Amino acid sequence: MKLRVDRDVLAEAVTWAARSLPQRPAVPVLAGLLLEADPAGALRFASFDYEVSAKVEVAADVSDGGQVLVSGKLLADICKALPAAPVEMTTNGSKVDVTCGSSRFTLMSMPVDEYPALPELPDSSGSVPADVFSEAVSQVTLATSRDDTLPILTGVRVEIEGEKMTLLATDRYRLAVRELNWRPARPDLSAVALVRGRTLSDVAKTLGGDVTVALSSEGGRELIGFSSSGRQTTSLLVEGEYPKVRSLFPDSAPIHAVIETAPLLEAVRRVALVAERNTPIRFSFTEGTVTLEAGAGDDAQASEAIEATVSGDDIAVGFNPSFVIEGLAALTSPYARFSFTTPMKPVVMTGQAEAEGDDDLGYRYLIMPIRI
Repeated sequence: MKLRVDRDVLAEAVTWAARSLPQRPAVPVLAGLLLEADPAGALRFASFDYEVSAKVEVAADVSDGGQVLVSGKLLADICKALPAAPVEMTTNGSKVDVTCGSSRFTLMSMPVDEYPALPELPDSSGSVPADVFSEAVSQVTLATSRDDTLPILTGVRVEIEGEKMTLLATDRYRLAVRELNWRPARPDLSAVALVRGRTLSDVAKTLGGDVTVALSSEGGRELIGFSSSGRQTTSLLVEGEYPKVRSLFPDSAPIHAVIETAPLLEAVRRVALVAERNTPIRFSFTEGTVTLEAGAGDDAQASEAIEATVSGDDIAVGFNPSFVIEGLAALTSPYARFSFTTPMKPVVMTGQAEAEGDDDLGYRYLIMPIRI
């Protein structure tokens, strides 16, 4: 194999493909990055850990084609440190020479024949603009569980019904649901998939243009794939039945409060500075005002009152400040609406374009209150 490639193009491609490398590979070859040079002028990189695969293709001046497997982390570190000059890569027996300007590195290769076959990207199920998809994923993955002993709750449930896609996630203490429009391959398409939250977040952050989504259950392996601009990712789906959490949303909310999102977010951040770990902030909603309070007794204390439009009875509720901060940061509307039933029932947060008007139910963020 012998090729020449732009340094920035190489570094970006290697970094993207290497992000999927396993921290503790089951077998040594899984720590490798598979390089394939095509004489037609393409250089491909691939990584795989038996669950998630990543492929990326870039343009290169290929003199001799071929395949080679090298340490992905080491190659990524080298590419980031190379000077601003074209990069030449040449195989020399069991070694790979990387030359850039006056810098030269020699890497030992791994046996390509021991590397597992990567899964093929399934046929397209539809597509969605990358910016819309990225925003939706970020709004939902914040509610996925970080506890790997409950793998189902580390995933995002993806529901597809025709032109509507719904993303849903919960960690038992909060629930995030986002609905968006997309372009299905078939108007009658109906599907459900449970995707690892970390994988979905990584994919959404790094793809541009239109994202093609592909679902497959062939060969007993349920798989989801994403592709855009020469980049492809596949992931096995999480197995198991997702809890029926939609019933947590109340049928009606007799009390609601509308507050400007940005001032409220800053106020919560300030008051949370004195809140001890795992202790709530008290939100007291009265006519025209919401008062935030944290700390008690001999501990540090803080309080702040900001303007709010409150409909219904006065109510005081305790919230995990981090959950509120993340929910407010996920809203894209200038106003936030809190909808209540009773102080100890789940509270639903939605966005609102104007102080007076209806809230946008396209994104709903439900929080379990804390007793105060």
